[in-house]
Amino acid sequence: MALWIQAQQLQGDALHQMQSLYGQHFPIEVRHYLAQWLEAQPWDAIDLENQQDEFKAKRLLDGLIQELQRKAEHQMGEDGFLLKIKLGHYATQLKVFVENQFDILFVCGNQASSPGSGPVDGTPQRYQQINQTFEELRVMTHDTENDLRKLQHSQEYFIIQYQESLRIQAQLSSLASIPPAERVPRESGLQSRKSTLEAWLTREANTLQKYRQELAEKHQKTLALLRKQQTVIVDDELIQWKRRQQLTGNGGPSEGGLDILQAWCEKLADMIWQNRQQIRRVEHLTQQLPIPGPTEELLTELNATVTDIISALVTSTFIIEKQPPQVLKTQTKFSATVRLLVGGKLNVHMNPPQVKATIVSEQQAKALLKNENTRNESSGEILNNSCVMEYHQTTGTLSAHFRTMSLKRIKRSDRRGAESVTEEKFTVLFESQFSVGGNELVFHVKTLSLPVVVIVHGSQDNNATATVLWDNAFSEPGRVPFVVPDKVLWPQLCEALNMKYKSEVHSDRGLSEDILVFLAQKAFSSSSNNPEDYCNMTITWSQFNRESLPGRNFTFWQWFDGVIELMKKHLKSHWNDGAILGFLNKQQAQDMLMSKPNSTFLLRFSDSEIGGITIAWVAENPNKAGERMVWNLMPFTTKDFSIRSLADRISDLNHLLFLYPNQPKEEVFSRYCTPPNSKAVGDGYVKPEIKQVVKVEFSSPNPEPSPGNSFMEHAASPTVNQHHNFTIYPSMNDSMLDTEGEFDLEETMDMARQVEEFLRQPMETQWSGQQS
Repeated sequence: MALWIQAQQLQGDALHQMQSLYGQHFPIEVRHYLAQWLEAQPWDAIDLENQQDEFKAKRLLDGLIQELQRKAEHQMGEDGFLLKIKLGHYATQLKVFVENQFDILFVCGNQASSPGSGPVDGTPQRYQQINQTFEELRVMTHDTENDLRKLQHSQEYFIIQYQESLRIQAQLSSLASIPPAERVPRESGLQSRKSTLEAWLTREANTLQKYRQELAEKHQKTLALLRKQQTVIVDDELIQWKRRQQLTGNGGPSEGGLDILQAWCEKLADMIWQNRQQIRRVEHLTQQLPIPGPTEELLTELNATVTDIISALVTSTFIIEKQPPQVLKTQTKFSATVRLLVGGKLNVHMNPPQVKATIVSEQQAKALLKNENTRNESSGEILNNSCVMEYHQTTGTLSAHFRTMSLKRIKRSDRRGAESVTEEKFTVLFESQFSVGGNELVFHVKTLSLPVVVIVHGSQDNNATATVLWDNAFSEPGRVPFVVPDKVLWPQLCEALNMKYKSEVHSDRGLSEDILVFLAQKAFSSSSNNPEDYCNMTITWSQFNRESLPGRNFTFWQWFDGVIELMKKHLKSHWNDGAILGFLNKQQAQDMLMSKPNSTFLLRFSDSEIGGITIAWVAENPNKAGERMVWNLMPFTTKDFSIRSLADRISDLNHLLFLYPNQPKEEVFSRYCTPPNSKAVGDGYVKPEIKQVVKVEFSSPNPEPSPGNSFMEHAASPTVNQHHNFTIYPSMNDSMLDTEGEFDLEETMDMARQVEEFLRQPMETQWSGQQS
C-alpha cells in the first residue's frame, strides 16, 4: 500500500510515465483498489523468462482475478453500485489476458515493486510497447470520434443557417408585389439579416473546411500508427510464431498458443474498422455539403489506405494452426487446422465460409505468390478436402478442422539433375472466400502449408525426413517457395541435429561437443579432434544426404537417422542414464578400453550398419598369452531388441562385468531386466527362455557357465568354435576376419573373390580338398 501512496504523489513526467503503464490490458483502477493485495504478492519471485515458473504465474493471476471479484462483491450502496459493475467487468476482462502472463505480471510486479521503474528487457518490453501503442491508438481514435461529432454538429447548424438564408432570400423575392411604402422598411431589415448571415456562412464554411482538413490529417496519423502496429504484430510477432511452428517440425519447443496474437489482431481489426467507419462518415458529410478544397482528394486516399490495411490484416491472419504432416504418404489419413484470427471480431462466422485444400507443386506455389493465373491447377487429388469454418463461442476462435483428409494420388514434375523423388517439395494450399461489413468488402484468402514431401512407401521416409529437416532448419522468412541454401555452416547443422535428436529421444541429454566432433569427422572424412577446426567449415546438401559415406552404401543422414530410430524405439532410458556413449569409432573405443581392467565394456554405434549398436569389451587374447585385446560384438539392431532387450542381453553375457569407466553392470542395467520366468507349467507346456550366448574362448574372471536354458546363438566374435563335422566350404583362418569382429569392405571383397574362385573349381576338387 505504501508504494501506491508514493505513486499517487508523483507529478509531471513521472506521473505521466506511471499512467502510461496502464490501459485496457490492466486498468489503473485495479491497481488502486487492490493496492494492498498487489504489493503483498511475490511478483519478484517469478522469472518472466523461465517456462518452469508458468504454474506460479498462473496461480498469481488466478488469485488476482478472484481478489478483484471479491472486491466487487463487497461494494454496497448507491455509490458502490457502479464500482461493483466496473470491477466485475475488469475481472472478466483480465481473464482474457491470463494467457498473456508476461504482460500482466510485468505491469503488476513492476508497479508493485517500484513505481518509478521503467520497462525491463526481453519479452515483457515488447508486449508492453505493443499495449502502449494500442492505448495511444485508442486515445487517437477517441479523439477523432469527438472531432467528427463536433464537425457533424457544426455542419448541421451550418445547414440550418443556410436554409435560413434561403428563406430570407425567398422573403425578399416576395416583397416585389408589396407597395413601396411597406416594402422598403421590411426589405432593409431582411437585407441586413441576409448580409450578416452570408458573412457568417462564409466564415463558417472556411471553418468547416478547416475542421475537415484537420480531421483528415489526424486520420492520416492514426492510420500510419495502425500500419506500424500491424507491421509489428503481423510481420514480426506472427512471423516469429510461424518460424517457431516450423522449427517444431525439427523437434524445437512448442510454438505457443495463438490467443495473445488473436487478441492483438482483434484489437487491430476493431480500431481499423472504427477508423474506416469514421472516414466513411466524413465522406458522407462531404457529399451532403460539398465545399471546394483538397479534402475530397485526401479522403479518397484515406479510404484506399484504410481498406488496404484491413485487407492486409485479414489475409495475413488466415493461418494454419496445425500443419499437415511434412512427410505425407499417399492413401493415408492426415489432418490440419486453419484459423482466421480476426474472424470473430469481423463477424465472419455469421455466414461461415468454406475452406478448400489443394496440393500444389513448388512451381505452382511460386506462381500463386506472384498472383499468376494457375487455372486452378493442382498436383494431386486430396479426398475430404472441404471444410466449413466453425466459431467456438467460449474461445472466440473461428477455425476449420480437416480431420480425415487423404492424398489419393500425386502428380510429380520433371526432376532436376540428381534430385530424387524424396527431394521434391509440395505444399497444401488452403483457400476461402468471405465478406465483411454487409458485403462491403469481399476477401479471397489463401495460405500455404510448410513444404511437404510425398512418399508412397515407408522405405522413403528416411530420405524425405532429411529434406524436411534441411528445409525447416535453414529456410528464411519471405523466401521464394521453397528455396533453401545448398550449403550451410557446420555449427548450424549441429544445432539442427541436436534439436532433432533430443526431441526424438525425449531427452535433455543432447549431442555434446565430443559427439559433434565425431559427427564432423564422419561427415567430412576428417581425423581432426579439434572442434574449432570445423567452426567455419560448410557442409552441402549432397554431403548430408546425397553422397554415400566413404566405403559405405549409405549417407551421413541415413546413418544418423538410423541411430535416432534405434534410440527412440529401444534405448531411450539407457541413453538418459548415460549408459550409452554411442558416438565412438573403433579406435576410440579401443584406446578407452585398453586402459581399463578386463571385462570392462562400452556401447557404441556401428559404423558399418545403419541403426546398429555394438558392445566392445577388453579381454585376454586367447591366441597369445599375456596379451589383451578389444572385442566387438556383431551389431544389434531394432529387430534384435524386439526379441530380447539390451539389458537382458548384457545380463546374459557373464564376461561383461563393468560398464566403462568402472560401473558394475548390475547397477546400471538390472532394473531394466526382464524378471525370471515362473517355473509353473501351464497347459502342459514349459515356456522356453531365450538367452544371449557368445561362444568365444578367452579367459574370464567369471567363468561360471550360463544356466542350462534354451538359448539363441548370436553374433560370433573373432574366435569361433566350428561345431560342424562337415562343411561344403574349406575352412578359413581367423586372419581372414577383422580381428575386432566386423568386416571391412576390402576384406569382404577378398572373401567374395575366394568364394567365387572356389565355386569355379570342379566338384571333385572341392570334395577332395574338403576331405583332406
